[in-house]
Amino acid sequence: MTLDQLRIFLAVAEREHVTRAAESLNLTQSTVSGAIAALEGRHNIKLFHRIGRRIELTAEGRIFAGEARTILATVQTAEAILADLGGAPRGVLSVFASQTIASYWLPEHLVNFRQLYPQVDLRLMAGNTAQCVQAINVGSADLGFIEGVIDDPGIWAERVAYDRLVIVIGKSHPWAGKELRSPVDLCKLQWVLRENGSGTRSSFEQAMRAHGVQPSDLDVAIELPSNEAVCNAVAAGQLATAVSQSVAQAGVDAGRLVIVPFELPSRAFNVIRQRQRHQTRAGKAFLNMLAGRAGQTD
Repeated sequence: MTLDQLRIFLAVAEREHVTRAAESLNLTQSTVSGAIAALEGRHNIKLFHRIGRRIELTAEGRIFAGEARTILATVQTAEAILADLGGAPRGVLSVFASQTIASYWLPEHLVNFRQLYPQVDLRLMAGNTAQCVQAINVGSADLGFIEGVIDDPGIWAERVAYDRLVIVIGKSHPWAGKELRSPVDLCKLQWVLRENGSGTRSSFEQAMRAHGVQPSDLDVAIELPSNEAVCNAVAAGQLATAVSQSVAQAGVDAGRLVIVPFELPSRAFNVIRQRQRHQTRAGKAFLNMLAGRAGQTD
């Protein structure tokens, strides 16, 4: 078993598609298929179900995927330690951010960091808050950026910015231009919300509880996996949602969305990392840049 085989296996497992995995790795489809066949043949085990043109992990494949991620994370840490021995920040800095932060807050900071440290290659992955925490815990990301807080003693967190949630509806919604009399009025709306596990969904539900409204009392008609999909659904119909103001602003400026005059509390953007994992010079430099200490790595 080789590290290349592990990387190929995980690429296929994450995409559930041989061709897309091959494209992501810049390999031929036959090379990828051969690596999977070699793993399965050597150990006399099936890692994937083949269902027509679609593939999915077997139960054994899911177990092996967890171990493969752990091994590759350990290798990545070893490579980072070696790179750090050279002194100046270099190598690869892997960052995982929730969708709102990855799309609207983080890009500017990544550009600024690259200008300060051109020898560091940046890798950004995006998902929801739960996926971000998982990436930090398994070591596939050095730093994570999430909305709100998490209860995990193994993770260090620090606030780096604030954000404001807003409730928005489409311009043709009957409530456009009206004021809510009480938080209970929110239960009269039909909602489209981000999926469970997203920081936006969690922050909104927490705000509702603070106003005496249980999330289960809301009529959630649709759940969608991205901010853009949620905003497009609101603009197209008679639904409401809660998203970051930075996410909604383009739709508001274009006249497609209307902000409901209902105050929601601000929320924090936090950077997180695994307490026990080696912190590279590149990671330290990025944190120092965000704290206004650019140029410091110790």
